[in-house]
Amino acid sequence: MEDYDKKAAQIWDSVLKSADNIAAQEPFLKDLVNDTILSRANLFDSVRARISRKLGRNAVDEKSVFKIFGQAFDDDYALRKNIVMDIEAVVSRDPACAEYVNPVLYLKGFHSITTHRVSHWLWLKGHAHMAYYLQSLSSEIFGVDIHPAARFGGGIMLDHATSFVAGETSVVEDNVSILHEVTLGGTGNETGDRHPKVMSDVLIGAGAKLIGNILIGKGAKIGAGSVVLDDVPAHTTVAGVPAKPIHATRESNPASEMNQKL
Repeated sequence: MEDYDKKAAQIWDSVLKSADNIAAQEPFLKDLVNDTILSRANLFDSVRARISRKLGRNAVDEKSVFKIFGQAFDDDYALRKNIVMDIEAVVSRDPACAEYVNPVLYLKGFHSITTHRVSHWLWLKGHAHMAYYLQSLSSEIFGVDIHPAARFGGGIMLDHATSFVAGETSVVEDNVSILHEVTLGGTGNETGDRHPKVMSDVLIGAGAKLIGNILIGKGAKIGAGSVVLDDVPAHTTVAGVPAKPIHATRESNPASEMNQKL
């Protein structure tokens, strides 16, 4: 069994135990946890059931969305692995998230990045219009707008997530923490490769705007409210409008340590 399979099974065991407790303690949530967790076969079946219920009340019904998510999950090993990494990232980095059940049931940051992973899978399969449809739903329902072509690694935490935007040629590597109201944007109406490239272990503070085809080096930290227009060297903290280097990052892995002091 692959390591991610073992971790998925461990997470699923924890989610089931929490769901049993919720069903016993919260009668108004009993039907929800029964439908989206306790009646499901595994973690991935549960995740797609929960998100499909949120997305499937529109032109494309819940059963169809559920089927699309299932096709993506079954087809793409990396997608499933990244989902496990995302759940772990949220629980390990967010002190307000004490249980593995929380991302599955409640956290729109996790729901939106998972929806993007499926829309990206559709994009790569040549189903651009269905990919755009999921993107538009995610924007309306979760307040997160990620172009289907944008590429994300695993271990992504979208903390609060509201108003996060990532353009078409954005790239975000593994193990990155992004707070609310962050933009990975272009500089205008130019075409081609025009959006930021964020390397692993980066922490991007709330409200930061990263503009243009710039490189954010491994282990960098972007201060809240900063406007970043130039490359940021690895393991460097930047802040301000426009952002300027302040010092080397004091943490080896800012994304995991979540220390937003500058």
